Amino acid sequence: MGNPKAFLEIGRQEAGYRPVHDRIHDFGEVEQTLSTRERKLQASRCMDCGVPFCHWACPLGNKAPEWNDALYRGDWELAYRRLASTNPFPEFTGRICPALCEKACVLNRFNHEPTTNREDECAIIEAAFREGYIQPRMPARRCGKRVAVVGAGPAGLAAADALNQMGYTVTVYEKNEAAGGLLRYGIPNFKLNKAIIDRRLRLLEAEGITFRYGEDVGCAAIISQLTGQADAVVIATGTPTARNLNIPGRELKGVHFALELLSQQNRVLAGMEFTKDQRITAKGKDVLVIGGGDTGSDCIGTAHRQGCRSVTQIEIMPRPVEGHDDPQNPWPNWPRTLKTTSSHEEGCTRRWNVNTLEFLGKDGRLTGVKVQEIEWRPNPEGGRPIMAEKGKPEIIKAELCLLAMGFLKPEHPEYPENVFVCGDSANGASLVVRAMASGIETAKKVNEYLTR
Repeated sequence: MGNPKAFLEIGRQEAGYRPVHDRIHDFGEVEQTLSTRERKLQASRCMDCGVPFCHWACPLGNKAPEWNDALYRGDWELAYRRLASTNPFPEFTGRICPALCEKACVLNRFNHEPTTNREDECAIIEAAFREGYIQPRMPARRCGKRVAVVGAGPAGLAAADALNQMGYTVTVYEKNEAAGGLLRYGIPNFKLNKAIIDRRLRLLEAEGITFRYGEDVGCAAIISQLTGQADAVVIATGTPTARNLNIPGRELKGVHFALELLSQQNRVLAGMEFTKDQRITAKGKDVLVIGGGDTGSDCIGTAHRQGCRSVTQIEIMPRPVEGHDDPQNPWPNWPRTLKTTSSHEEGCTRRWNVNTLEFLGKDGRLTGVKVQEIEWRPNPEGGRPIMAEKGKPEIIKAELCLLAMGFLKPEHPEYPENVFVCGDSANGASLVVRAMASGIETAKKVNEYLTR
């Protein structure tokens, strides 16, 4: 703890976002950075608590007090070493993690100004790349055993990295044309520039991991082929099936899953071309986003950058509580409070307690969506509250509707004992940081199995 009075004398300072009028015209990252001096001051605010709840809250077990102290002292290489000891890809979490550690920070408990762990983390890893602290790490020896990883999202990449460092020969199979999973095809470039992913992939390849793209390995192939070719198989295929909304008019042109828009836009930015009929665009359209989570927020930001006329976001659940504290999830738990993202700040009508009844159209194209305001009433028999209609149905004008209602947890057949499932594929849709932690934990289980 370099400065024991810093948390009393220095306030929390976030880097903030680029101005709205500037950022909505491009897909560059919206988040700005602090100067080196300001970043050190922010790191000095960490109190090095006797009971560091940030450790407890982080799925990776990041030791924020240790690398914040090194950062404050100006020892960027030591800060990187401490950070990398628990986190294989800080450049991802430093940009897109919701920072569970910050909500659990003791400073958040009494003045709602936690240490800026996420931004500090990003600053450390970028300095490490810039100063050359990061070089290919070659395993001391190869054990002669092979592991196949199916899926190159955050869980698969974390598992592959850990297994490679243990000395296994790792091959990653990915159905898409490039690795990253939702990091590449779900999260917009304005939150995570894809050059950041490519930089890490070059490093993983230099360390000996083989990537095979365009190979959609299904469950049958895993059982019949990969289990015979490899000593162990790790399944990290995520949650590919989005939750659908099977109501009248679903077939209308203009109704899409959120990832159809997000993945296509990211591919366009990568240089891929689509025909006019294939292209999904919000340009000049009124857009309705169904679903109030992060994926819905990403659709809002993307729609603005494509030149939409307006955006409305509806959610069937009640409006979250406002402010810092959530009575249902008190500190140090994650508060389920109202979240306003950078995309929301760019302009959006937000509504809660709204149920979707029907997609309306003309000549096969979407023109509007019939919705119904509802209220949730206590269930006299206990369990899930009862949805009751409130008022009359109304029509929201929309030429583009994006379904962002989450993803279905995959069902897996019974696999041979040398097959392991991790990440969202095992646990259902969750955070990138949890997927990475699951990948690392699964790598340990694979190692235990192959060395028993």
